Amino acid sequence: MQPEQFNILLRFFKALADDSRLKIVGILANQECSVEELAALLQLKEPTVSHHLAKLKELNLLTMRPEGNSRLYQLDSEALQSISKEIFTPEKIASLIEDVDTEAWESKVLKNYFEGGYLKEIPASRKKRLVILKWLAKQFDIGVNYPERLVNDILKRYHPDYATLRREFIACQLMQRENGVYWRTT
Repeated sequence: MQPEQFNILLRFFKALADDSRLKIVGILANQECSVEELAALLQLKEPTVSHHLAKLKELNLLTMRPEGNSRLYQLDSEALQSISKEIFTPEKIASLIEDVDTEAWESKVLKNYFEGGYLKEIPASRKKRLVILKWLAKQFDIGVNYPERLVNDILKRYHPDYATLRREFIACQLMQRENGVYWRTT
C-alpha cells in the first residue's frame, strides 16, 4: 500500500473510532441535518458536533450545502464508495503488513522448542506443533521416496518420539504414506 493510501486509511479509522462520529455518519446516511439537528439527536453541544463534522469533512465523507443561515450536511456515499474501492480491497488490506516480519512468530517458536538442534518437546499447542512439523518436513526432499526406517532415523536426530512425529506428518498432510514408503508433499 502506498504511503498516501496508508495515511488515508489511518485517518479514516481514526475519524470513525469515535461513537459520536459513527452515529453522525449513520444519521447523515439517511438524511440531511444541520449542526443544531445533530446536536439535538445526539444530545451533544453544537460546538462538539461541529468538531466531529470537521473531522469527517477532512476525509471528504460529507457534503454540505447552505440553506439560509444554516448548513445542511449529508454523507457523501460516492466518496465512501471510492475509499472502499481504492483502499478496502483484500489486496490493499493485506499489503498493510509489507514491512512486518511475518515469520517472526515462527522463528520464536523454533527458538523456544529447539536447543542445540534438538527438539526439547513436541508442543501441545496445535499451532506451535505445526510450525515445528513444517520445519521438520523441510529435512526431507520433495520428490524423494523414503522407507519408514529412514524417516525414523532422520526424525530420531531431532526427537526420540519419531513415531508421533511421523504420524503428525501424515495427519497434517505434510507427507504421504503408502506401503511403508513416505514422501514429502509440501
